[in-house]
Amino acid sequence: MFLPRRFYIASSLLVLLLAGGYWWTSLFLMGQVLLVVFLLLIAFEAFILFRSKRMVASRRCGKRFSNGDDNRVQLRIESTYSFPVWLTVIDEIPPIFQKRDIDFKLSLRPGEGKTIEYNLRPTQRGEYDFGRIRVFVTSAIGLLQRRYTLGEPEVVKVYPSYLMLHRYELMAMSNNLVELGIKKVRRIGHHTEFEHIKEYVKGDDYRTINWKASARRHDLMVNVYQDERSQQIYSVIDKGRVMQRAFEGVTLLDYAINASLVLSYVAIRKDDKAGLVTFNDHFDKFIPASKQAGQMQLLLEGLYHQQTAFKETDYSALCIYLSKYINKRSLLILYTDFDSIGSLNRQLPYLLQLSKMHRLLVVFFEDTELHKLSKHTPHNTQAYYEQVIAEKFIFEKRLIVTTLKQHGIYSILTTPANLSVDVINKYLEMKSRQLL
Repeated sequence: MFLPRRFYIASSLLVLLLAGGYWWTSLFLMGQVLLVVFLLLIAFEAFILFRSKRMVASRRCGKRFSNGDDNRVQLRIESTYSFPVWLTVIDEIPPIFQKRDIDFKLSLRPGEGKTIEYNLRPTQRGEYDFGRIRVFVTSAIGLLQRRYTLGEPEVVKVYPSYLMLHRYELMAMSNNLVELGIKKVRRIGHHTEFEHIKEYVKGDDYRTINWKASARRHDLMVNVYQDERSQQIYSVIDKGRVMQRAFEGVTLLDYAINASLVLSYVAIRKDDKAGLVTFNDHFDKFIPASKQAGQMQLLLEGLYHQQTAFKETDYSALCIYLSKYINKRSLLILYTDFDSIGSLNRQLPYLLQLSKMHRLLVVFFEDTELHKLSKHTPHNTQAYYEQVIAEKFIFEKRLIVTTLKQHGIYSILTTPANLSVDVINKYLEMKSRQLL
């Protein structure tokens, strides 16, 4: 049993009336009468609220949540009271959200039920524990509240952003990928993978004539080519300390994980093989490239428990293990971050070694806060210093891109918000230019 605000207001008024009886007897008599009425109302409300169990509540949500996305949670509240009731519903959400305002106020008529909906946006992967549903019920009298503890505790797993995959899939089905920022890339040159030989018809390219087959058949025959398929695309994710930095509550590692999932999905749709590599101070996770059914689920499970480590990444171990596990020339998309040209120079020999064995695409991040700071108009000396430092860091990022280009290494400098779109566009561009 709980006492609502109305109880304390009524009690305070009664105390004032009884205290006024020291000066006016009529106030004291009125206070006594109202006190009796007050106690009778409390007793009556306690009787109608507590004579039986009259509330039902349950929680409905997905067995897994998508990291960085809004995930819907529904609470179903039903009343079997024979009179109207007023409720305060509190859902015990996982403590990691640090929210204390998940409470809802509503009223129910006799036998009525209502559904409450709200969204949760997790920013970390892992297991999240929901508690019970607390329902506080009061009648029209409003002097007492009965608390119900309903529902069951449950554990929800937060996976990398699979909702983004569904969004890209739906847009692809409706041919509206341009709305997401995916560019239509014009294919350059000829298709590279031989498919079959057919008879020449007017309009075929003379350069594809197969002269040996034409001599055997005594008729012009041409080769038919198709897009090269079954190329291996590996998402290589750095889990070192540089990937612990967060934008809008989501770490760079989670941005990289979400982008790698979307890219893997697009690559499989393009008949390429998608794989995964993660590393930090040692070589960690390896999933061979494949386009078989279930590969996306395998990648999703492989990325579920990945966490950053506050250590320097070891690129030498990466080179050794990739040369051991990947024999065919592949596209390696390396998600990392370089703060300065010095940090790049320390890893540049290993990047050059990787680019000799495979086609390497380095993806690193722009600091949006630095760009905002560099555009502000300074009003004092400290602001001038801050702006100069911000511009220095921005310049070094551009210098990193130039240095990688000079060594024949492809790169993408992008903001976390545009990461997925920029990576997909670069992949489609490289595929159209036959750079894989």
